[in-house]
Amino acid sequence: MLKQICFFRKRPDMTMDEFMDYYENQHSQLAQKMGAQPAIPNAVRYVRRYLVPERNPITGEIHDPGYDCIMEIWWNSREDFERSQAIISSPERLPMTKADEEKLFAGHENPVCTCIEYDSPMGPNGEATHVDLRYGD
Repeated sequence: MLKQICFFRKRPDMTMDEFMDYYENQHSQLAQKMGAQPAIPNAVRYVRRYLVPERNPITGEIHDPGYDCIMEIWWNSREDFERSQAIISSPERLPMTKADEEKLFAGHENPVCTCIEYDSPMGPNGEATHVDLRYGD
């Protein structure tokens, strides 16, 4: 399993509510609106995490994290991730994606990373935990 993480800053003239509304109701569905089936080929999960700065318990201060949203997409393999990146950057799709991003993000200089994760055992008796991914109800 490979996870892609992207960091986004909203346009400065947007409120957080406007940013979230546009991302959820327009941008996150852009590929589907362009006729892509599925919208993100070979992706296992697509999540947007909107950041709400909280008070640091050590300093008592609230710090700007530098981003308004962290987007995550899970892939079964590096190959699936690479194929998706090629589709997104294709000359047929790129102009529409860039135009839509200009309505949402502060710029196109958004960090894109893959992630290596380690889970700590958090069960009541120190046992490993896991998350089940299900489709539908």
